[in-house]
Amino acid sequence: MENCIFCKIIRGEIPSKKVYEDEHLLVIEDVSPQAPLHLLLVPKKHFVNCLDMTAEEDALVGYIFRKAGEIASKDVYAQSGFRIVQNNGSGAGQSVFHIHFHLLAGRNLVWPPG
Repeated sequence: MENCIFCKIIRGEIPSKKVYEDEHLLVIEDVSPQAPLHLLLVPKKHFVNCLDMTAEEDALVGYIFRKAGEIASKDVYAQSGFRIVQNNGSGAGQSVFHIHFHLLAGRNLVWPPG
């Protein structure tokens, strides 16, 4: 998408603090972290949110969750716990309308969230 901020970051038009990148996924530090570890896992293919996805993306979602676990394990957060969040729509807190997953860790993540 032409004006999507995450698409611009993926294309290299906007700088970011990259943690990981491959042909399917970009992982960056959140510019407004809500925990000591707050990363954004952004698929390179543009979707607004999960309502915009089809069965063709099932493997991509599994890949993203597996990669989140690998990253959390490298930063030793797998032992203390971590959270993966994906918001759908502005009422749920989605502010960038390109699907992305928040990886949060390093503090007590209470339940229920919000």
